[in-house]
Amino acid sequence: MSRNAAKLSIFAAVLLAGSQLANTPARTADAMPWANPALSPDQRASLLEAQMTDAERLQLIHGIMGMPIFGTVPPADAIGSAGHFPAIPRLGIPAIEESDASIGITDPTNVRPGDVATAFPSSAALAAGFDPAMAYAQGQVIGAEARAKGLNVVLDGGMNLTRDLLNGRNFEYLGEDPLLAGTLAGNATKGIQSNHVISTMKHFAVNAQETARHTVNEIADPAALRESDLLAFEIANEIGQPGSVMCSYNRVNGPWACGDDWLLNQVLKQDWGYPGWVMSDWGAVHSADYANNGLDQESGQQLDSQTYFDAPLRAELASGKISHARLSNMVQRILRSIFAVGLYDHPVPSKRQAIADGKGFGTGAIDYEAHKKIAGRAADGGIVLLKNEGLLPLTAGKTIAVIGGHAEAGVLAGAGSSYVTPYGGAVTIVAIGGTGEMASFNQMAYEPSSPYVAIDQRAGKTKVVFDDGRYPSSAAKTAAGADIAVVFATQFAGEGQDAPDLSLPDGQDAMIEAVAATNPHTIVVLETGGAVKMPWLSKVAGVLEAWYPGEDGGQAIARVLYGEVNPSGHLPMSFPRDESAFPAWQTGKDQFGPTVTLVEGSDVGYRWYNRQTTKPLFPFGYGLSYSNFGYSNLQVTGGNGLSVSFDVTNQGKLAGADVPQLYLTGKYLRLLGWQKLTLAPGATRHVTLSVDPRLLADFDSKHNTWTRAAGKVEVAVGHSSADFALRGDAGLTAISVKP
Repeated sequence: MSRNAAKLSIFAAVLLAGSQLANTPARTADAMPWANPALSPDQRASLLEAQMTDAERLQLIHGIMGMPIFGTVPPADAIGSAGHFPAIPRLGIPAIEESDASIGITDPTNVRPGDVATAFPSSAALAAGFDPAMAYAQGQVIGAEARAKGLNVVLDGGMNLTRDLLNGRNFEYLGEDPLLAGTLAGNATKGIQSNHVISTMKHFAVNAQETARHTVNEIADPAALRESDLLAFEIANEIGQPGSVMCSYNRVNGPWACGDDWLLNQVLKQDWGYPGWVMSDWGAVHSADYANNGLDQESGQQLDSQTYFDAPLRAELASGKISHARLSNMVQRILRSIFAVGLYDHPVPSKRQAIADGKGFGTGAIDYEAHKKIAGRAADGGIVLLKNEGLLPLTAGKTIAVIGGHAEAGVLAGAGSSYVTPYGGAVTIVAIGGTGEMASFNQMAYEPSSPYVAIDQRAGKTKVVFDDGRYPSSAAKTAAGADIAVVFATQFAGEGQDAPDLSLPDGQDAMIEAVAATNPHTIVVLETGGAVKMPWLSKVAGVLEAWYPGEDGGQAIARVLYGEVNPSGHLPMSFPRDESAFPAWQTGKDQFGPTVTLVEGSDVGYRWYNRQTTKPLFPFGYGLSYSNFGYSNLQVTGGNGLSVSFDVTNQGKLAGADVPQLYLTGKYLRLLGWQKLTLAPGATRHVTLSVDPRLLADFDSKHNTWTRAAGKVEVAVGHSSADFALRGDAGLTAISVKP
């Protein structure tokens, strides 16, 4: 479809939405008893579902991508988004309009021409902040922008654990620890849904790699999954109560995740009592029988070989293979979330309404400048200072060479369905090319926040020069003529592709070596999706991990470099020295595709390195500051539960934020809790952490319980998973509890 045709389609959608509203019956208790907000979401969903025809029920359980794709022209009432399910006006059921939103509201294939959104730092950067309040604030912004754009379901909540450091989507996820990932995802979901917009959590489950993602079978002990990947989802579900769960492409111990009875029916719906609905990932449905195995909705049906939840499901209903009660349950789960999140009582306004009310739509209805400041604070808090030999923070009066990374243009973003067209200026695109499923997304986008410009703004009269870094000899010559060299190194990552190794691409390691050889005052700023090797580490004076820092990223990097912001980020994933530290996954093939046996089990990331007594380059939880923080006065109280308290003191000369971390030690190593707090110089704060009992227990698959024997546990408080300042122990009673 041409761009003009797309505009006409959207204009038609506005008119049709207005006419649908006009023809919708009044929402009164007499005409629509389910409209009574005094009833529970379950009661309201049951009343409403009972009034639906089978045709209307089917309309809710399979939907299209709301964009012109694969020869499909969306209906006039589709806003233009990742997913569309038509409204049912006679019952007051709104159209479901879905958007990818891991890092902000997306505009896939420019289906809403000229639309922009707040582009937040990558989820890995959010995880590095260790800040649940920031996760909530980011979620609030994403939810608010979704409402303003007429979208009411956002596909956020990605939290697949970082089992494979080469995974191309690690930048979209929240690190390697289930407590950290689940806590942040849950708070982001709460923020989104505070706007009466439904959020998902995804990809359920064990979506550990992009290679062969549609067919790979991830094999792991079910108890180990309960203690790792599934625990992250369990925690996020409890905190955020997401309206929907998106299942993943891959297989888990045999079945495809979107048709996995154990994952969807037993774990999610039975053990956790999840009341919302399970939507498929786009192109992840292979059979109508998935309905019996727990899938409630088929998404992006154009990507499946056929629309399984239409004619094939009707045939299964007619034959009795799928019961009518199951169809009703599928629909009730969708309706329940619409009521529970408040979407029914607070419907997303249409474009027609917004324009008629004089509020505008899109940019006019969103305070992008205010939202940009929140994105900037997220970037500030997520930047990790990995090394500092006294060169940082920078001061005026020094000549500076800025080298590489397209720093003159902006900061790198991750690619794929999560990419956000940012507010604030033109994006620089560097095409990569290629073929395959995600080839059209295979381009490096630099968001318009230039680190070079941000540094130049702070340098005053100090000379700042730039070299693009393509030739090591030229970069070295430029660095030799400056007091300080700031090298920007990038690692592009995106959906549908995994990295071959942990090296920086395009000869950047050699370029950094050349620069450091001519200028010992070299600082490296990494813009990466995750961990990278650093063969030049001993030769440079400083290293910052900036991740993909979002639309205010260039300014955030400069704020940290110049000490306007005291760095407080901590690694949400371990950085190994090289690939030899990876778990030796056992690979093979079966009739459907490749198989991968996850030999590390529940010992993901830092727990694996501890088990193998392998010292990583930088451990999980690591992060330096321009201040020093001391810990003292540890108190550990046991019994039925575990409570740990201690004092944190800023022993430095600058105000700053710290992240004291509590770990289980001894036989196992496991993060038990943390708190992010800001302290003035010399200030002390008392911290008390209560520990989730599941983190002190093992999962017993035979009896489907969390169990813990009575006895002593050892704990430690420290600056990372490998740096402990305080140690203690306490006795705990035995427990045996159902999930």
